[in-house]
Amino acid sequence: MNEETYNKIIEAGKIVSKVREEAIKMIKPGVKLYDVAEFVENRIKELGGEPAFPCNISINNIAAHYTPCHNDDKIFGENDVVKLDLGAHVDGYIADTAITVDLSNSYNDLKKAAEDALETVIKEINPPMNVGEMGRIIEEVINSYGYKPISNLSGHVMYRYVLHSGISIPNVKERTNDVVDVGDLVAIEPFATDGFGMVKDGSVGHIYKFITSKPMRLPTARTLLKKIEKEYPYLPFAERWVVKENPKFKTALKSLIMAGCVYSYPTLVERNNGMVTQAEHTVLITENGVEVVTK
Repeated sequence: MNEETYNKIIEAGKIVSKVREEAIKMIKPGVKLYDVAEFVENRIKELGGEPAFPCNISINNIAAHYTPCHNDDKIFGENDVVKLDLGAHVDGYIADTAITVDLSNSYNDLKKAAEDALETVIKEINPPMNVGEMGRIIEEVINSYGYKPISNLSGHVMYRYVLHSGISIPNVKERTNDVVDVGDLVAIEPFATDGFGMVKDGSVGHIYKFITSKPMRLPTARTLLKKIEKEYPYLPFAERWVVKENPKFKTALKSLIMAGCVYSYPTLVERNNGMVTQAEHTVLITENGVEVVTK
């Protein structure tokens, strides 16, 4: 890895870490989810980065993949357990981080389980390291708190403009030959739950990804497809990013999903509606050790 690439990764990490700490202070009962998401994404831009994906704000039994829509009036409740997951990129080099804010003050151990699992596995990384072994460490730590890791969610190795490279970091022990090694940029994200330990697809999460271009009959759909292909060719985007510009794009977006041009991410909900916590850092594995870029 050359110095220029390294510096871009570190800069993305600094940006997203700063925004995470600022956004945490906004998560209070009565505050709109929309306001926090907009703050996160706009602040990333102010600091010289770009959002790597829409700001995820997943509450209680929702583990991931929810972002407010363009006219969302949802507010945080005083008993909410909030997962804030955000990413920034600098010239395509991504830093991804997440934290749990427990407004109820009733799930401190569940929150600690995810955080401790993250800290422990980072300390134990010794490249080349089998990712199944990383999953074993995460699972053991979360189990030691009396909770379960979510087995069908995982961390991920990232490339330039690619959030998920194909190598996943499981949250449970797995038999695999996949390893992380020097030069890898890795997002590690343990999820802990007092529920079943798996997620299922829920309702629409208002997060989308460009898949392919096809001829579209609806003029607004053609216009929107060109916009998405130009502005969000690689990384996920939010409904509100496009609908704010033109309300007719909401109908056009549905047409693009039905045509297979755009993929709609569903929310991921704990299978038994258990409470879910999350902790995430991005680490860069170097010859001198593991560098946490989202501290």
